[in-house]
Amino acid sequence: MATRREFLKNTALAGAGLVFTGASTKVNAASYNRIVGANRKINIAHVGIGNRGRQIANSFDSTEMVNVTALCDVDMGAEHTQEVMNNHPNARRFQDFREMFDKASREFEAVSINTPDFSHFPVTMQSIAFGKHVFVEKPLARTFFEVDLMEKIAKKHPNVVTQMVNQGHSGDNYHQFRAWKEAGIIRDVTKITAHMNRWRFWREDTDIYRFPREQPTPDTLDWDAWLAQSPWHDYNEDYHLGRWRSWYSFGMGTLGDWGAHIIDTVHRFLDLGMPVEVNPLRIDGHNDFFFPMAVTMELKFPRRGDMPPVDLTWYDGRTNFPLLPPGYGDDVEPDPNFAFVPGQPFRPARLSPGKIIYSKELTFRGGSHSSALTIIPEEKAREMERSGRLPDWERRGSNHFRNFLFAIHGQEEARSKFEVAGPLSKVFCLAVVSQRLNRSIRFDRNTEQIINDPIANALLVGPPPRRGWEDYYIV
Repeated sequence: MATRREFLKNTALAGAGLVFTGASTKVNAASYNRIVGANRKINIAHVGIGNRGRQIANSFDSTEMVNVTALCDVDMGAEHTQEVMNNHPNARRFQDFREMFDKASREFEAVSINTPDFSHFPVTMQSIAFGKHVFVEKPLARTFFEVDLMEKIAKKHPNVVTQMVNQGHSGDNYHQFRAWKEAGIIRDVTKITAHMNRWRFWREDTDIYRFPREQPTPDTLDWDAWLAQSPWHDYNEDYHLGRWRSWYSFGMGTLGDWGAHIIDTVHRFLDLGMPVEVNPLRIDGHNDFFFPMAVTMELKFPRRGDMPPVDLTWYDGRTNFPLLPPGYGDDVEPDPNFAFVPGQPFRPARLSPGKIIYSKELTFRGGSHSSALTIIPEEKAREMERSGRLPDWERRGSNHFRNFLFAIHGQEEARSKFEVAGPLSKVFCLAVVSQRLNRSIRFDRNTEQIINDPIANALLVGPPPRRGWEDYYIV
C-alpha cells in the first residue's frame, strides 16, 4: 500500500509539473504531446468495473483512443465484473486501488473512477497525487469539504486533466445553451424548476431506527476496501449494488445522481455559484439514515453582476411533480385529480426528467443530459424563428469521453473539469444537508459556512475518516 511519505512525495512532484510513476518521472502533458503526437493511445486504469463501471469502460473502448492496462474492483469475482475483465484479459487486476497504485502506477496515465459516491474522493486524491488524469463519476464527492479538497488538489496540479462524468455536458444542451446565452436569448432568468420523477433503486421502509443488521459478506467481496474512508458499517445487501445511493453514509440521493444531468448548464452559464439559502419545502418519509421518498427543495441564488436573483426549485419522488406552464407540450397529460383549467399552470400525471427556465421574456423547456432546449409555448418558438433572432449553434464536438482524451493530448479543454464540476457538486452537498436535517439553512458565499445552524455546518465536513485514510485529506 502507498505510505503517507509516498503519497505526500507524489503530491509534491505532481505540483511541480512532474508525473510521478513509481521510479520514474515524465515531462508534463503539453510537452509530452509535442513529442509523441496526439495519435498515441492513452493508457487507462478503470476503478469500479461493474454495472455503471462496465458502461464507462465500454464507452472508452468505443473511442479507440485508449489502452486498458489495469482493472480494479472490490468484487472482482462477481458476475457483474466479468464482462470488462473478459474484454481486457491482459489488464492487471486488483481489488484495492491502493495496491493498484503500489504495483502498477507506471503502467497507466489516466484513471476512470466509477465507484459509489463516497469513495470517489480517495481514489481521485491518490490519482492526482500520482499525476494521473481523472475521469470521475458524478457528483464529485459526498461532502462539501471533500469536494473542496478535490478542487484544491486539481488547482495545485494544473497539468492533470480532470473531468466529471455528466456526459450531457458535451452534448447539444451544452452547445445550444452557451450560444443562446451569449446571444442574449437566455437572459434575465429569475426562476428554474428542475425535476426527476422516475423510479429509483431505493429503500422504501422509512420507519427505521438503526442501520440494517449484519449479513454474511459475499465470498468475492472485499468489504473493508468497499468502505474505504467511510466509518465502519457491517455488511448488508441494502448497501450494495446501487442501493448505496439512498443512504446518507454513502450516496447523494436523487439530486446528486440526476442534478448533474439537469441543472449543469443552468448552473454554469448563469454563473449561479453557491445559494445563500436552501429551504426544504416538502420531505416525505424523513429519517436519520436514508434519503426521503419525495423532496421539494428551494435554492435561492443572489444577484450576480447584472443578472437578477434566481430561485431554483428541485422536485424528486415518483408522484412529486411541479406545476407546468400552459403550452408545455401535448406529450404531457394533466393529472386527472388536479383541477385543470385551460391556459393555466397544471400538474402532470407523468413527466420525464428535465427543467423549466423562466426569464422575464421567455420560458424554456429542457430535458436531461444532452437534450436541447425549446421555447414554449410553440407559438412563441415559431415567432422567434421567423424573426431570425435565434442564433445557429453547431451540434458538434467530441463526446464527453473523447473530450477528456483530447484534453490529455492538449487539443481540447475538458468541459466538466473540477473548476466547473466542483461548485455544482457543492450545491448538491448543501441541499443534502438541508434535507437530511429537514430545516432551512443560510450560507455565506464568502466564508463558505452555514451561518444559522452549527450542526448543519458540521455536516459540511462530515465524520472523520477511518484510521489509515487520514492522509487523503492532505493537500
